[in-house]
Amino acid sequence: MESVIRDQIVSFVLESPDNRFPDSDQPYFEEPLIGFAAGDDPLFGEYKKVIGEFHLTPTEIMKNCYGEQVGEATTVICWTLPISEKTRKSNRSEDSMPSREWALTRAHGEHFNTLLRMRLVEMLRFAGAQAVAPLLSGMWRPVMDPRVGMASTWSERHAAYAAGLGTFSLSDGFITEKGIAHRCGSVITNAAINPTRRSFADPWSNCLFFRDGSCGMCIQRCPAGAISTRGHDKEKCKDYAYGEVRNAVGELYGVMETGCGLCQTKVPCESRIPFARKKGNG
Repeated sequence: MESVIRDQIVSFVLESPDNRFPDSDQPYFEEPLIGFAAGDDPLFGEYKKVIGEFHLTPTEIMKNCYGEQVGEATTVICWTLPISEKTRKSNRSEDSMPSREWALTRAHGEHFNTLLRMRLVEMLRFAGAQAVAPLLSGMWRPVMDPRVGMASTWSERHAAYAAGLGTFSLSDGFITEKGIAHRCGSVITNAAINPTRRSFADPWSNCLFFRDGSCGMCIQRCPAGAISTRGHDKEKCKDYAYGEVRNAVGELYGVMETGCGLCQTKVPCESRIPFARKKGNG
């Protein structure tokens, strides 16, 4: 089943016409990274402490979808969709607003990500398995929590962490072996698949700032001043990306969900896990 799932996800990303800009054959996303987490991984229970009691476990979502007696969350299938090099390059040259390519990827690319979720659920159900995409389950909702600020009832990034795909960053992004510029997705199923091993030392080990203090490029790249050595100010980020940016270029680009992404480009972790910087003269 694992190889079938991997093949389905990869082929859909590489071949689907929906993973293309409307005016060219340029893809939004390159070949995906795929990982698997156990549905009963203790991490999902820990997220109720780290994120908030409102954060759902895979079991809660499956039982809500299929019923208390039969809903079984055995595996969480996770993926990241690396944003194409051409789009990342276009955003590197920006210093206040996202590039048109980046904005279209945020809007139309996330629509493609939704189609991928639907495709995988359909494939699994056709094979006789239970499956549900948390973001399409009717249980996902944004949450404003006084302790952690903006959050939600299911975090695709935290699911990807449980599936061994990467670690978190100073900017609250998620750094994989293909970098921080990507979109995440997940599907929960009762199909049994061996979990991907988590090989990192801690939840921040792919970020140079947390690893050895040698970086902080995302702080300089943020036009809203929403990133500092203390972390990521979600309110400032939201107000800028969904307020100022939308007002400035939304109509011009023809999309309202533009994002920003400046902290994800022209930084050492843009497309890889960054190497430690050499200190001194050596």
